[in-house]
Amino acid sequence: MCVEKMTLIMSKIMSNKNLIERDRERLTVQENAHNILLSKKKYFYPNKINKTIEIVIVPELADITANQQNVGIILDEKLILKILSKRYRNVSITEINTENDLKKLALRKPDLVFSGVKYFYFAGGIIWLNDYLELHDISYIASNRTALHNEHDKSIAKKIIQKANIRTADFFTTEPGEHQNEMSIPIAFPLFIKPLTGGDSRGVDANSIVYDFLSFQAKVLDIKRKHNLRSLVETYLSGKEYSVSILQDHSNGNLKAMPIEIVAKKNISGHRILDYDIKENDHEKVIEVSNSKVFNQLSDLSKNAFTALDGKSLGRIDIKMDHRGVPHFIEANLMPGLRKGYFYKSCLLNLNMSYEQMILTVADNGLSSQRIHFQSTKQLKGHPATERPH
Repeated sequence: MCVEKMTLIMSKIMSNKNLIERDRERLTVQENAHNILLSKKKYFYPNKINKTIEIVIVPELADITANQQNVGIILDEKLILKILSKRYRNVSITEINTENDLKKLALRKPDLVFSGVKYFYFAGGIIWLNDYLELHDISYIASNRTALHNEHDKSIAKKIIQKANIRTADFFTTEPGEHQNEMSIPIAFPLFIKPLTGGDSRGVDANSIVYDFLSFQAKVLDIKRKHNLRSLVETYLSGKEYSVSILQDHSNGNLKAMPIEIVAKKNISGHRILDYDIKENDHEKVIEVSNSKVFNQLSDLSKNAFTALDGKSLGRIDIKMDHRGVPHFIEANLMPGLRKGYFYKSCLLNLNMSYEQMILTVADNGLSSQRIHFQSTKQLKGHPATERPH
């Protein structure tokens, strides 16, 4: 009896220790977030920091429902301008329409470019923004072209993840007519099928889970017709779904993982599928990960995946459990949304961080990031900044 009581006491002590450690980490991150003085009703900034920040955007497409492929993070630039202007002395919005606009930006040499633009379409070709900024020794948020290439094609990301000995579901890629019969499919049913590239669960629906060859053919054809893309086919994982946001502290290089669980309603077939419509209409439920063992598993996997993909500053790693509760890498987003989606909800649930604090933390990390220099000469021609997207 004494032994059982002692075991129970030790278990409670360890549980309390984990909670205290988590609270201490949460407080440390908040304290580092710009030394903001917090009151119950508003934030008070004693002195503005003498830094110049340009919020760089591109013209919106005429069709507002279209997917603007050269933009990774859709910003509410006016709101971000308002937030950053409280903390920093010189903040402005810059719309880039021509290559000359970009050259003028480089000549102004702001301390930070806050932007969700991946690349620009110019008459002379495509220029990747963050690589261009590195070339001109200008700090920015998010990852460079190499990292974005690693996560853009989901099969490339999964191969990198496999090479790093991180669990991910077995997979292959295909398009209509490539696999002629059931015997030619290299992994067993049930399977999960989605477009090879793209985000926001575009192309994912109730028909993404397939149990037979006819359903497989139909979904692969559907993706080709609607999205003109190859399909990524994976072993179906039936467990819980998570998203882990990552924030990198550039003062020491440490990664902070912020897991959340995402729960979609069961569909008519009894499956919980986080499809495009559910995400678009915010019909999913987002909850805190309270189990310390699962929290640590998700944190470790996401940090390892972020590092393997050469992520920088911030990102999001999606993870799903199999039927035994073993976490697997699903995909990565190294330019996560900075509105009030999963990244913000991760900051709120894990760090009790407001939206304003989140934006200021992203900017602060960008300003304190170490600048990377290419070994090549500072000539734009032939530089990775001018390579075309894959």
